[in-house]
Amino acid sequence: MNKRSFLKYASLFSASSLALNTSLKAQNDIKAEVNLKILTAGAKPISVSERKERIQKAQQLMQNQNVDALLLEAGSALIYFTGVKWRRSERFTGAVIPKEGEIAFVTPYFEEPSVRESLAFEAEVRTWHEHENPFKVVADILNDRKITTGRLAIEETIRHFIVDGIEQASKNITLISGKSITRGCRMYKSRNELDLMQVANKVTLEAYRYIYKNIELGMRPQDIATMMSHATEALGGVTQFSGVLLNEASAYPHGTKQPQTVKENGIILMDCGCSVHDYESDISRTWVFGEPTKKQRQVWKTVKQGQELALETAQIGNPAGKVDDVVRAFYAKEGYGPDYQTPGLSHRLGHGIGIDGHEPVNFVKGETTKLAPGMCFSNEPGIYLFGEFGVRLEDCLYISENGPRLFTQLSPSIDDPFG
Repeated sequence: MNKRSFLKYASLFSASSLALNTSLKAQNDIKAEVNLKILTAGAKPISVSERKERIQKAQQLMQNQNVDALLLEAGSALIYFTGVKWRRSERFTGAVIPKEGEIAFVTPYFEEPSVRESLAFEAEVRTWHEHENPFKVVADILNDRKITTGRLAIEETIRHFIVDGIEQASKNITLISGKSITRGCRMYKSRNELDLMQVANKVTLEAYRYIYKNIELGMRPQDIATMMSHATEALGGVTQFSGVLLNEASAYPHGTKQPQTVKENGIILMDCGCSVHDYESDISRTWVFGEPTKKQRQVWKTVKQGQELALETAQIGNPAGKVDDVVRAFYAKEGYGPDYQTPGLSHRLGHGIGIDGHEPVNFVKGETTKLAPGMCFSNEPGIYLFGEFGVRLEDCLYISENGPRLFTQLSPSIDDPFG
């Protein structure tokens, strides 16, 4: 490496170290200033026995559906079943769960020690070198488990090059969608999963309460987002996203490139979430810096009524799509819409949530899946007036044996957004 290159990388390293130190200092300053306490100390990660129970449930579903094995790649499904956290790349790392017998992993040779370190339990790990075909290794695993013909279920987010490689390496195997198996496990949260999501939601709401008191005139979205992220980390969560939309930007659910700052009587719409032992929160709040206008109050109140109506509708046995339909019909009577038109609710009413911030199934028109205990959703109606402002309120809920239950209380009012 020449001197210029060395100085370049040394400079980048120093800048990175400075940013890290600044971030840690900000978190410590927040802790010292408001005495924020870690809220995650008692949170218990998913146990080895629960992960093995998940594999057993998947195997039972496979047997019921005449499926011989399930293929996973790096991602949330792999985390769910095995605890292995691995980023996706052009090098295949994944696992085969047969309908009977032991799970087996596939990873590049040089990654094996790291994969084993990440594994929640002991399991077979087979490797491949850079010049070898990883999908031949998958085929060998199937052969060794006496699966030479039959049906291999593909987890629904697996990328095409992997599917194509498996088809070439296992010509007598029929590939089918694995979503009925993975959804059959992941859509129904255990008590432990719900407890982790409860903690994550508590962290996010407490971080909101801190930053709400510290927003000042002229702040930019990134200033507020940074403060929110630091507060989240100070409380023990792992920040997943800290979204801030100000003024007219709030009219567009994912914002605009136009610069915005906090101004008097301007809308502040925030959408933030964190994770605790992999399980996520997702909470949105909307309020006004200063005194709300009559129109802002009216829109906010209508959105709140929609959120309450969604909660009332999310009853066991109802199709998930009905929750969206009922709220959208109410908004139409109030003069918004119709359907997904603006001014009105231009996106689905909510999404599933768990290890992923967005999981199947959704509160969306046409979704026929019936609500059942253990399912978790965001409840996030909004009303957006392009060119003016938008309001969105979001809290997550789960379906208990007795109906819908909130992880966090709904926002009380536009004047007191956090209670």
